[in-house]
Amino acid sequence: MEQRISLVTLGVADLTRSRTFYERLGWRGQEAEETVFFQAGGAVVVLWGRAKLAADAGVEDKGTDGFGGMALAHNVRSRSEVDEVLRDAAAAGAEMTRAAGETFYGGYAGCFADPDGHVWEIAYNPGFPLGPDGAITVPDFGTS
Repeated sequence: MEQRISLVTLGVADLTRSRTFYERLGWRGQEAEETVFFQAGGAVVVLWGRAKLAADAGVEDKGTDGFGGMALAHNVRSRSEVDEVLRDAAAAGAEMTRAAGETFYGGYAGCFADPDGHVWEIAYNPGFPLGPDGAITVPDFGTS
């Protein structure tokens, strides 16, 4: 298996509500067969009904909202951009889960949850510079 992610699919309770939220953040999606696709750099973020996603994955949807043991991250180029994205997310209806502040790694970050509880970290990390296209590359930590 190649070391990459092609799509991240978020199970949502209300497709229209979730699409509206992400579009308020400035994303532009396309809907096909009750599924919304957002191009996100070299990957795709997909919104799909939670029950449909669970059935497709062969798991039971236990209906547990809240933290699912995973966070999505959106790295930006400056501290001020962290604040800007978090303001935009709040205006779009996100729940702020952690105010922006200094991090243990010398960066600056804050978190919000989308309408279905999916957690997003918005981070500026000077140790992980972004390329012109927004791509991030893991630096060589000098260890194996």
